Amino acid sequence: MPRRMISSELLKLLRAGGDGVVSGEQLSRELGVSRTAIWKQISALRVAGYRIEAVPSQGYCLLAEPDLLDQQAIRAGLASGCLLGRRLVCCSETASTNSDAFHLAEEGAEEGTVVLADRQLAGKGRLGRRWESPAGVNLYCSVVLRPELPPYEAPQLTFLSAVAVARAIHTSTGLQPVIKWPNDLLLNGRKVAGLLNEMNAETDRVGFVILGIGVNLNMREDQFPPDLRSPATSLLLETGSAVVRQAFAVNLLRELEREYLRFTQNGFGPVREDWTRYCNAFGREVRVEMGPHTLQGPFAGIDHDGALLMTLPDGRIERILSGDVTVI
Repeated sequence: MPRRMISSELLKLLRAGGDGVVSGEQLSRELGVSRTAIWKQISALRVAGYRIEAVPSQGYCLLAEPDLLDQQAIRAGLASGCLLGRRLVCCSETASTNSDAFHLAEEGAEEGTVVLADRQLAGKGRLGRRWESPAGVNLYCSVVLRPELPPYEAPQLTFLSAVAVARAIHTSTGLQPVIKWPNDLLLNGRKVAGLLNEMNAETDRVGFVILGIGVNLNMREDQFPPDLRSPATSLLLETGSAVVRQAFAVNLLRELEREYLRFTQNGFGPVREDWTRYCNAFGREVRVEMGPHTLQGPFAGIDHDGALLMTLPDGRIERILSGDVTVI
């Protein structure tokens, strides 16, 4: 058995032991290797950050794991037969999870394929902006979906994603984020998460949609670049406590699956209602920058496609499909 496979199977057996001790003899027998080989693998795992206690004359006990995005551990946290995460791709480093997921989808990857990365070298934000993606602190995630939708309804998935991220943040920390149209999540007015959805479609139907999600989990103040367009934060900065990335990934995929299945069964209406509850801009003055043009007026909600609705001075409602929004 290759060393990497031995290490993976060894961790699986130690996790199955819970807080108890798993004997060296059992590990040796089930993995088909010598007890000396087991000891070498235990030593390598300790170097990698796993806390494994050797109990004399009894065996080994897994006390703690490093905050890695481990494929087996994430899948173990998801429900049996789940849609999202049925195929998980975990990368230590990649250019962009969205690009990876897009290529996989083009090659026929099934719906529910998820790409996670510890670090992105060329993370993408909205309107071609860079998403800062340092290693070991945040969640960078992209999901392949193949909804039976006409292309003009695909933007509704952005609002679905925002609701799922908001719920995952609340479940993990108790914090109540605010959603800013169309795809930013804020805590105390500072951006904590962003979404970037990309689509492949024909004239009358969607081929696939990539839901790209970036959440600042454990970034420190000094890790944010000084040239950010708007102030940013992380769950660590807001709570004072680090978030276990693996557990957050599981929470997010659960919430995202719940929202997606409800969307496919009941349409955009329930998603729109939930999104509305997380948005605090209703009736407030907003400014929308659309390239060289700017509009300002009270925010009047979103329509059935997710377009922003603004009340103009003459009372007419303007429908806006794209732009940068600032709440005055």
